Amino acid sequence: MKPDWREATENGDCERVLALLTESADIDSLDGHGQTALINAVYRGDIDLVQLLVEHGAGLNHSAKYHLTALMLAVVNRKTEIVRILMETGANADLSGTEPFDCTPLKYAEEHGYDEIAATLREHT
Repeated sequence: MKPDWREATENGDCERVLALLTESADIDSLDGHGQTALINAVYRGDIDLVQLLVEHGAGLNHSAKYHLTALMLAVVNRKTEIVRILMETGANADLSGTEPFDCTPLKYAEEHGYDEIAATLREHT
């Protein structure tokens, strides 16, 4: 991940991210931890940046540590609106991670009592 892209995405600077995308920035480039800008935005709960990245073709099913996808990370961190955005744009709800997240996002939500998230997942599957 190039430093200017990393800085813009880490700071949630949507204007700069958009400018870099028009300059052919690699939307799915990996940072030093093997995570994409989308996964980092989901982790921080940055809805605006998540929406921007998804609209510009960010890979929805890339995985990071523990094979967590952006969707599973949104579920684990209880980010209902981000779950909705990812599901509406085609995230794969059948992918599971590895220990301790070795189940589907829906199963994880149900097991942890995240009823609103579970309902959102069911609505879009």
